[in-house]
Amino acid sequence: MRYLPRKNVFDDFFDDSFYGNGNLMKTDIREKDGIYSLDVELPGYKKEDIKISLYNGNLTINAEHNETKEEKDAKGNILRQERYAGSQSRTFYVGDGVRESDIHASYNNGVLTVTVPSAEKKEEEEKKYISIQ
Repeated sequence: MRYLPRKNVFDDFFDDSFYGNGNLMKTDIREKDGIYSLDVELPGYKKEDIKISLYNGNLTINAEHNETKEEKDAKGNILRQERYAGSQSRTFYVGDGVRESDIHASYNNGVLTVTVPSAEKKEEEEKKYISIQ
């Protein structure tokens, strides 16, 4: 007997594109001359808020921002206090042969640009048959 997962009626409702995915980084990916160029939109973040890691062929971009603003009157009483915390993360498979030293990144005007060499395509090994005696 196969396990059939139960489905919640509201799952599809909130997957609708109207709600969007606010934590998904908007990314443009281009390939030219064997190099992938990723342009990731991260407005409002500082360079220090962004971390890029490479593990098991997966390139992960994390951006985290915490901010507190206070507005006080002349006596030092707080009139308004706001807090903002946000984080985004996105992972791309770049291949097992890519090393950290092969990847370059720059951040300018809210756009993170990451260049990654495209992984060499492995030739498929020809199927070999074993003779039966």
